[in-house]
Amino acid sequence: MATDGTKIIDGDLARDTYEQIMDLYDSDATIEIIKKEIPFVKQDYGTDTDFYHEIFITSYALAFWEIGEMTDSILEEVKRVIELKAGVKVWTEECDANEGKKRQKELDKLLKKISQPNLKVRKRKKYKLVKNFYFQPDDLLTFQLSDKNYYAVVCAKITQQRGQCTYDLVATTYKGKNKPTVEDLKSCFISGRRIPCSYDVETILQMQPNVDEIWEYVKQSHFIFGLPYKLVTHRDIISFKDKFEVVGKLKIKESFKKDGGYGYESSFDRFEYIFIDLDRHMEIFREQKYPVTLLCEL
Repeated sequence: MATDGTKIIDGDLARDTYEQIMDLYDSDATIEIIKKEIPFVKQDYGTDTDFYHEIFITSYALAFWEIGEMTDSILEEVKRVIELKAGVKVWTEECDANEGKKRQKELDKLLKKISQPNLKVRKRKKYKLVKNFYFQPDDLLTFQLSDKNYYAVVCAKITQQRGQCTYDLVATTYKGKNKPTVEDLKSCFISGRRIPCSYDVETILQMQPNVDEIWEYVKQSHFIFGLPYKLVTHRDIISFKDKFEVVGKLKIKESFKKDGGYGYESSFDRFEYIFIDLDRHMEIFREQKYPVTLLCEL
């Protein structure tokens, strides 16, 4: 199933669309900026385009209704996609008729809600920010596992979102009996992922400058490059931050820091599980190896 459930906000695309709008809204972005950052346009999702468009449009509409910015054009597009019944067909065919009926019910409820004025517009939320970090962006961190080998991750960035602070770590292939140096990392690789994209070359390069350098390396084009992040919250890392040691700075190029997936790692045991057989982990999650010298500013 391409989405998790029949509700309006019940899968990755819907959740990402809704939360991106709300994050911008809570960051005091104007409605014009929100519309520019997240255009209200139909994208080419390849197969099942109407299905994914329904998910995008309905989550977009719900967000804009909640912040008091519903427009006639958004409402009319919601009506149009609901009439197509793309989602109802998918849930009926991939699950059963009962799931299709559930989706139709959710769509009908949404249309009824957003067709009426919102008398209680959502206020912009203010979140408390963490100011004293344990690690910094671009820190090269090493840690030792039960096999007595040292491994390394890069703290590519720190994200503060909806009141939660995370250290966004990226896996490297370093493994050795000695603590690594930045020089050692030059012969290593970083875990990355290719994100299929149907845009033309010029548009992709505008979205992600220099991604053609990665295309040339893999002898393949028309994809966006993303990093699969190992996210550790500021709260969780308190209990095992001493397992990590900063051994230098390694800066991944900004245009290559796009999100290529993520997982929350709440204990040091997770690093043992992932890195003791990193090749297996990368194979399961369809990640590839990219040279540090290609992705980083050295």
